[in-house]
Amino acid sequence: MQPDKLDIAIIGGGLAGGLIALAIHRAAPQRSLGLFEAGASYGGNHRWSWFEEDLGPAGTALLGPFEKMEWTGGNEVRFPAHSRRLSSNYRSLDSRDFDAGLRRHLPQSAIHTGCRAQGIDAQGVTLASGERIAASAVIDCRDAGPSEHLTGGWQVFLGQHLRTVAPHGVDRPVIMDATVEQPGAYRFVYLLPLSATEIFVEDTYYADSPDLDAELLRGRIAAYAQARDWQSETLHEETGVLPVITGGDFVAYRSSLSRAGVTLAGAKGGFVHPLTSYTVPVAVENALAIAEAARGDLSRLPAFVEARAQAHWRRTAFYRLLGKMLFEAAEPAERYRVFQRFYRLPEPLIARFYAAKSTTLDKIRILSGKPPVPVGRAIKALLGKGAPLVQGQRP
Repeated sequence: MQPDKLDIAIIGGGLAGGLIALAIHRAAPQRSLGLFEAGASYGGNHRWSWFEEDLGPAGTALLGPFEKMEWTGGNEVRFPAHSRRLSSNYRSLDSRDFDAGLRRHLPQSAIHTGCRAQGIDAQGVTLASGERIAASAVIDCRDAGPSEHLTGGWQVFLGQHLRTVAPHGVDRPVIMDATVEQPGAYRFVYLLPLSATEIFVEDTYYADSPDLDAELLRGRIAAYAQARDWQSETLHEETGVLPVITGGDFVAYRSSLSRAGVTLAGAKGGFVHPLTSYTVPVAVENALAIAEAARGDLSRLPAFVEARAQAHWRRTAFYRLLGKMLFEAAEPAERYRVFQRFYRLPEPLIARFYAAKSTTLDKIRILSGKPPVPVGRAIKALLGKGAPLVQGQRP
C-alpha cells in the first residue's frame, strides 16, 4: 500500500533515476519512495557500458544486483594507423536486466511504470491520469530535451544484437573499430561479444547533425558483418542520438529547467560525460551522493544537487574543450585522427579520461605534441561560440 505522502518521488526511471532510487533504498530503507516512469519498463531501450576500474567498491556494490555482461582479458581499439589491446576489463548492462533488477530489489510499493508525469512541483507529482502523489522531496530525472543554452554536436548510433550461424571469432570488446569508411563524420563500429555466436554490433558516428538514418546504419552493419563472413539474424535493435556538449551557459540551462524546491538530476541536470556519453560512472557517483544526503534533511536536496551540478560542469570543462576541437577544428572525414592519436597515450590516462577523472598532467599530455588538427583552425574553434543544441532527439 502506498502511504498518503511519500518521502521521495523520483520522476524518470532511466539509468540515473533507477540508480538513485536503489541507492536511497539501500542507504535509507526507512524512506518511502516512488520511482515513476512513463514507459512500460525502466531504462528504456539501451545498453550502458563501463570499464571495471571506473567504479569504486561502493559503486560496484550498487550495480551488484543487476545481471550484466562481464569480460576479462581487456579490450581493443582499431584505427587505420594502428590497433591496440588494452588491459581494462569491461562491463555492460542491458536495460531489460536493469528493469528486472529494480523490480527485484526495490519495494513493490515503489514501482510505478506506465505513469507519465503531467506536472511536478516541490510538493509532489501530478500524473497524466489526474492522480496526485504528494511527496516531501521530488527528484526530476526525466530525459533532457534540446536547449539553446548548450552548444555542440551529436553522437548518433544504431546497435544490433546478432546471432551468427558460426562462431564470430571476437573474444573481447572492441571499443572502437575506426578502420571503417569515414563518411563526413567520425565513425566507428563498437563490438561486444555476448557469446560465441551472439554479438552486439553498433555503428556510431560523431556528426554535426542529429539526423539518424536507420536504414543506412542497418545497411552499414550488414556490410560490416558480410565482410567478416558472419551469416546472422537480428535479435534486438536500439538507436540513439546523444548531445556532445562543447560549451554553453550552464547556469541559464539549469535555470530554464528548474522548478523551485525540485531536485534536478540525471542527464537532464547536466550529469553526463560531455564528450564520450559514458554515463555510468557519473550516474553511480551522483546516486551514492544523493542517497547519503537523503538520510538527512530532505529540504536541502535541491541545493545540494545544484552545487554538485555546477561543480561537475566546472570539472568537465576539459572534455568540452576537446569536443569543441573535434567538431570545429577537424575536418569531418579526418576526425578519427584525434582518437587515433589519443589511443597512443598511456593506458592509465585513457582509463581516467573515460571516468571523467583526468589529472592536470593527463590534460597536458593529451594536448601536447603534434596536434591532429591544424593549430590555426583549433585556435579559431576554441574562440568561437559553437552551434546550439536545439534540434534532434533523445534516445
